[in-house]
Formats: sequence, C-alpha cells, structure tokens
Amino acid sequence: MVSNRDPSSPTLSRYRKKRNFLVTPEPAPSASNLPAGQNLRFVVQKHWASRLHYDFRLEHDGVLLSWAVPKGPCYDPKEKRMAIRVEDHPVDYSDFEGTIPKKQYGAGSVIAWDRGTWEPVDDPKAGMSAGKLVFRLHGEKLAGLWELVRISKPGDRQDQWMLFKKRDEWARPLADFDVIKALPDSVTTHPLGLIEDREPKSGRARSGAEPDLDLAAAIAAPLPATLEPQRATLASSLPVGGDWITETKLDGYRILARVDKGRVRLFTSGGHDWTKKLAGLAVEVERLPVSSGWLDGEIVVLKDGLPDFGALQDAIDGAANQDIVFFLFDMPYLDGKDLRNVPLWTRRALLSGVLEGERERIRFSQDFEAPPAQVFEAAAGLGLEGLMLKRRDAPYESGRTQTWLKAKCRLRQELVICGFTARGGKDGEVGSLLLGYYESSEQGGREGSKLHDAGSVGTGWDARTGRDLWGRLAPLETDSAPFDIVVTRSRRWSRRAAGSERWVRPELVAEVEFAEWTANGVVRQASFKGLRMDKPARRVVREGGQTLTRAPATSRIKVTHPERIIDPASGMTKLDLARYYESVAAWILPHLKDRPVAMVRAPDGIEGEQFFQKHVERTGMPGVKAHDRKLWPNHPPLLTIDTVDALMSAAQMNAVEFHTWNSTVRRIDKPDRVIFDLDPGEGVKWTHVQEAALLVQTLLNELGLQAWLKTSGGKGLHVVVPLTPRLDYDAVKAFSKAFVRHLAKTIPERFSATSGAANRIGKVYVDYLRNGMAQTTAAAFSARARRGMGVSVPVSWEQLSELKSGAQWTVQTAREYLSFETQDPWATYWTTAQSLASASRRLQ
Repeated sequence: MVSNRDPSSPTLSRYRKKRNFLVTPEPAPSASNLPAGQNLRFVVQKHWASRLHYDFRLEHDGVLLSWAVPKGPCYDPKEKRMAIRVEDHPVDYSDFEGTIPKKQYGAGSVIAWDRGTWEPVDDPKAGMSAGKLVFRLHGEKLAGLWELVRISKPGDRQDQWMLFKKRDEWARPLADFDVIKALPDSVTTHPLGLIEDREPKSGRARSGAEPDLDLAAAIAAPLPATLEPQRATLASSLPVGGDWITETKLDGYRILARVDKGRVRLFTSGGHDWTKKLAGLAVEVERLPVSSGWLDGEIVVLKDGLPDFGALQDAIDGAANQDIVFFLFDMPYLDGKDLRNVPLWTRRALLSGVLEGERERIRFSQDFEAPPAQVFEAAAGLGLEGLMLKRRDAPYESGRTQTWLKAKCRLRQELVICGFTARGGKDGEVGSLLLGYYESSEQGGREGSKLHDAGSVGTGWDARTGRDLWGRLAPLETDSAPFDIVVTRSRRWSRRAAGSERWVRPELVAEVEFAEWTANGVVRQASFKGLRMDKPARRVVREGGQTLTRAPATSRIKVTHPERIIDPASGMTKLDLARYYESVAAWILPHLKDRPVAMVRAPDGIEGEQFFQKHVERTGMPGVKAHDRKLWPNHPPLLTIDTVDALMSAAQMNAVEFHTWNSTVRRIDKPDRVIFDLDPGEGVKWTHVQEAALLVQTLLNELGLQAWLKTSGGKGLHVVVPLTPRLDYDAVKAFSKAFVRHLAKTIPERFSATSGAANRIGKVYVDYLRNGMAQTTAAAFSARARRGMGVSVPVSWEQLSELKSGAQWTVQTAREYLSFETQDPWATYWTTAQSLASASRRLQ
C-alpha cells in the first residue's frame, strides 16, 4: 500500500500533473522526514495570482489538505468565508515563498501569511469524509477554534466549503479587528511569534441565551390564498439609529412558497405560479416540517460561492435547474398561525428552527451582527449587489415599506426593453438594447403611465445570448418607438431604417447595472445582467439615482468623522485614508523626515475645495514640527513630518497629499536631489510615457548620473536623481532646465520643455520647475487627491514595462502590493552620492 508520505502517492497526482518542476520553484513531492507523532503543521499562504486570495493548508496523513479562501480568514464567527477545496500539496510546500512564473499554474507571488500547528478536535479523516472539520490553530496570527464545513454536493464543479471562527475566547467582531488588513505581511520576513504568547485573549465568550420568542401578536387564522410580498425601499444612506437586521441582498428572483397540507406551490413576486418551472425545488420545500404556511425568499444560483444572475436565468429553463438554491428570509404564516404582526426577529427565529439540519437547496438567509457599514464594505469588496436592512421589530406588511431598506453597492434595476439593433447590421444577433422605464401616474402607484426613454445597453452578453434575445424580440417588432418621453435622440423616431433601431412592444424586462443616471434620466455605462421573467413591464419604474456611500466601522485610529467620503468615485473614506497612511508609515517616513512639507488638505473630499498648507495654522496638528523662522527668513515657519504621530495627525486634519522640498532642513539651501516630472499631454499613449522615461534614464546615464523611478500616482512618472548637497537651488534648476531643453530639441516629436496644455498635445512635458527653491513634488507613497486615489510608488526600472499607468496602485491596493515585495527597489538610492558638475559641463 502506498503511503501519502510517498512522493508517488495518488493524493499528490493532481499536484504533480499541474506543474512543470523544471520551470516552477514550487517543491516537487518528496518523501517526508517527519517523525511519527510530530505536531501537525498549518500554513496560510497569501497568493496574488490572477486575483488575490489565501491558501489555507492543514497537514494530514503526509500531505497538506488545501483550500483557496478568496477573502482570507476572519476572527468574527458571523463571517463565513468561502473556501474552495483544491488539490493536496506536499508537506514541503508549507515552507514555500516565491514567484510562480508566467504561463505556469497559479502564476503569481506567494508569501507565508501565517504558520503554526493545528489540532483536530475529532478524527480528521472522519471529519473530511463527513464534510465537517473542527480544529484548533496555534499560529502567529490565528488562534482558537475554527471550523470548515462542506456546502457543495456530489457532482458540483467545485468542492466548496465555508471557513469560520468558532465562538470562543479568541473570537472578535470584524468591526474591532480585521486580521487581514491589520497584519498583511509575511511571517517569514516579519516574524511575530505565537499569538498565544504575545496577546491576551479577547475574553469574548459565547453570548447568553437568546430572549424568549415574542408570539403575543400571532393570530389563529386560515391559510391565505394569496400573499403580496413586503418590498424594500431604496436607501440613500445606511441607518445610524434603531435596531436593524442586516442580510445580504441576493442577486436572484423573489419567490414565495405556499404550503397547504404539505403540498407546495411557488409564486413570483408578481403572483405568477412557477411550481412546474421549479418542480424539483417544490419537492425540496415539501420536505420541510411545515404542514401549512407561507415562506418568503430568493432563488439564486451560486458560482464560486456568490450569486450569479446570468447562471440563474440559464438554470430556470435548462438542465441546471437542480443548481437553484432557495434562500429563505421570512415566514409570515406557519401551521395555522398568522405571524404577520409578530416581530421580524421572532419570525426569523421560527424559520431558522424549521430549517435546522443540512439541506443543499433550501437555506436560511443569514444575518450579520457587525455594524451595517462594516457589512456593506465587505459586501462591496465581494462584488455583491448590496444589503437588506430590516427593522428587527417590524411586522410583515405587503407592499413597499420603510421598515425594509435595500442598500446597493452598485446602481442596478429593471428596465423595459423597447427596441434593439442588430450586431454588425446583420439579422440574427442583438447588438444593443434600447431601454425605458415608466413614470408613475401617482406617487407610490404600482404601475406607470408614461414610458420614458432610458438610453441603451450594448454589453453584458455573449453571442449565444445575443441570438436568444433576437429570437425573443423579433416577434414583438413594431413600426415606431414606444416612448412617450424621448431624450436620447434629436430626430423624430418613426419607421425604422434597415440596420438601425428596431422597435418592439414594451413587454420584456432587462436587469441592468450602470454607473449613474444622467440629468435627463438616461443610464450611463450600462451592462446587461439578464432578463426578468418575473417582472411585468408596466411595474418597471425608476427606483432612484444614488449608490450608498461606503462608511467603514470604527477603528483603533482616533479619527473624527471617519465616515466622511474623500473620493466619491471609489467610496474612499477619511478612515480608509488614515488606515492607509498608518500601514505605510515605515515606507513613507524616510521620504518625509526632515524635509519641509506642503500638505494638500481636502476637508470636503477631493471634489470639494482643496488647499496647500505649508506653514503653521491655528488648527493644531500634534506631532507636526514647526521650525524656527530663521530657517527661511521672511517666511512663516516651515513644517516637517518626522514621526508616525505627526503623519496620523495630518491625516486626521484631512491631509490627502504630502509634497516635499528637494532639500532637508539641515541644508535648506542645498538640494540633495533633482526631479523630472514626466507629464503626458493630451493624446499621449501610455507606451510613449514609458519610452520617455527610458529616454530620460538613457540621457542621464550618458551624463554619468544614476536615476530612480516612481509612479506619480496620477498620469505620469517621476525620475529622481540623488545628489550630494553642494550646489544651490539656482544651479540645480539651471541644470534641469538645460537637460529638458536638450531632450525637447533632440526629440521634439516626443518631448516638450514648455508648460501649458497647448504646448504638450501629443507630447510628454518634462517639468523642471519643481527643482526651484521652495518647489515641491508628491512624496513616495503619498496618495493623490484624484479620482481613484492613486499612490506614488517607487519601482525598479525593470518594472517599467509592466506598469499600466501612473496610478498603477491606489490607496486600496498599494499596501497589499507592498506585502509581496521582498526587496526595496530604492535600497541604494539613499547611499548614492552624485555631483552635477561634470553633467552640467557636458550639456553646455
């Protein structure tokens, strides 16, 4: 019998087949030398391949049982993290860190995010077979009891599990501690020691018993023949008060199940009977311990653990019907009792009891105890549609109510299909859909009267779907546009011309995701998500026009107004920015220390008023150092940011950008660097900016000067030349001016030495003016007050060809990038001494 410790073990065959060990640095399977009884190892490897994820590995029977966890582990028991079981890995893999080459399986960078030993609570072999593994971790970041539970069923494409923290003394709410963000680095390069040896336990034990159910308002009543569902109102902000239940907004179809003497019928929110369409699901509902009742929920199809609306559409009328999962979230009637006036929390507690036991296709829609803002942030990060927020004490009321709210991460709603165009002008496949919505005839009306033009959508489907849409729309064709209110065309629509718009009776409904509403009521940057077969066209009205602002939970960083939005484009908040600066303090402070600084402050966010602060103001910033006026006579005192406290104090006062002088306070009049800011003009391709940087480097090298590179965080690049601080600002500026003019004269088709937008069209402007006295440049690792919040990041010249833009990294991604970097591309910058004397003579 072959042991798993043998490299020829069949459990490692998938691992071997996926890798070319002549190319990849990953370890080939080898016989383990571990003695019997050795503590079992675990490792969590942070893996940036096509996307960032975490590989969770437990040693068992001579191999590493392995799961890919997209969001990583979490100490909050309420946070269930998807874990995809992957091939077993050799035990030697627990020591692997490095880069898997391109074109190899799993190409990307790998670091050991955590490591230690683990103890199974029960027989691990039996637990794996049963799909439930409980264990204790002893790591540098993870500790306490954890559980892995299989949620997939036999025959599924992926072996899906859920990883979550068990309730014990180590459990901590995500709002208090996010271990992924707080400890992002490798434990190999940044060893921490066992967390059990260095940190006290949280003391959060399992909470006490739940309160007794409140059934005072339950009424004995016959089963209603019909039931209109309760609907949510679109929220423009998260509720800040009151007691709310927070659930995920599922991306599917609303379905209500009516159970009468054990027989089940399934209805859409519009009252259509879909029992035959979902016959298999109806059988599953009949197995519940309910003799009569109404159950309210949403049907979805999960892909990689997340709802996929397109897959649901394919499944409803196709062979994948058995993949549909019914998530139940309410139960307004049960076994002779009308529960509609019973508080929501009690109805959900009863429903949870009905759903006890493992079921593949009927599941309880879990709620989250974390603050809504924290859950919203997580939902947005997962790409979910949004959240449902329901008053805990709310009754069940048919129709749209304010006690149920929906908070959308992205703008999305149903729109009526009013016409289409042919792809490439040829019949048979839809190229775009022309959309509309009804304006309600009265406030709160259920059906609209006038059909409003809403623009078009031309993306979001493949060729097969395009042909299917054609087949559905062609029979509905009519001669003229059905709109009552037209806003996207200036000409009068009447009979169609071949190859242009083709109009249809407004009967079909599309689900569409989009960036925003225009002022005249048209969707921008729309993407088709699927057809809504459960929604009557006449009930499609415009819901609203704003996505919810993202506000994270409180943090250990003392920041006032943490929810304030800094960048509406990305949803970045003041707290997000403060956390970023705290996380990169070790990187940014060497570029700030002892240099006079100018801070770009944006009290109302980057789209509001911004201003530079270079000197002391009445608004104090504890830790920010104000220097003696003698340092720069006849000017207010200069400021420097030399410590973490100073950096965080500036962030608290809404400082977004940090710009520094080219000299330090020790030799204020002698710059120790010269900077060339490569700023592309209108029409300049990014490849030309990259070529311009190489040309600048080449000329500098010919002049005997070494240069270092960083992204600007905006449109361009910064080339930085360190100097021995001997020349004054006038001499250094004169050199930079001569250098840039030489570039522009030698390659005039690529470079401009003259500022002004008109002078740089199609060219790269190399700004030498930043080398004058008191002029500043954005510091390395500074965020930029621009849409997306790009960050200026030092890179090696070898990385230049891989860059996609000057804002390659943002506040949201820069720290994760740094966690994979083992070498500082600017390591020798600080010790390089150079003089401009020879280079200046050669330029003359």
